[in-house]
Amino acid sequence: MPSTGLDPRLLLLSPDDNVVVVRQRLRAGDRVAVGGREVTLFGDVPLGHKLAFRPIGPGDKVLKYGAPIGSATAAIAQGEHVHVHNLQSDYTPTYTLDEARAKHGDAA
Repeated sequence: MPSTGLDPRLLLLSPDDNVVVVRQRLRAGDRVAVGGREVTLFGDVPLGHKLAFRPIGPGDKVLKYGAPIGSATAAIAQGEHVHVHNLQSDYTPTYTLDEARAKHGDAA
């Protein structure tokens, strides 16, 4: 683990961010170092998706590139996958996601 406490498979884009970007596909059961803490992933995380760099509370802004990209819809633990199941865009209507969930289940 590098001295920054961040797994080399993850990328912190700005020191203000509370998420990191996955640089290669991660699998359920993989252990990764996030913010100096090692966590075990509960599910697969695709390339380019986000993990919480630190805990994020419900309603908190999610920061990427040092800018807000949306709000957490639930508590997100450090190292947890951050995606449409726990993140709502503050800029793009989510009605299409709601329709997709209704049609295909909550497998977003």
